[in-house]
Amino acid sequence: MEAGEGRDFQRLDLWLWCARLAKTRAECARQVSGGSVRINRLPTDKPHAKLRVGDVLTLALGGRVRVWRVLALAERRGPASEARGLYEDLSDPA
Repeated sequence: MEAGEGRDFQRLDLWLWCARLAKTRAECARQVSGGSVRINRLPTDKPHAKLRVGDVLTLALGGRVRVWRVLALAERRGPASEARGLYEDLSDPA
């Protein structure tokens, strides 16, 4: 079964990798395990956490806090233009 096919959720680390948060899935898993990610305001340190369309991610990355709303589950890790369609950036533009 392909990622997201026939399911209403996707692993958090896989989705972050497909959204191009980092170059490797292992690096995405380390970010989550390190406590840099919240799902719907709840902290998670589980790379296997279930992510669903409509969830809001809060990401602490490189001294900045990013807030993303999940618009779609990833079919594959495609180009950056495709990755940007997976989320809506709700972060403060400052």
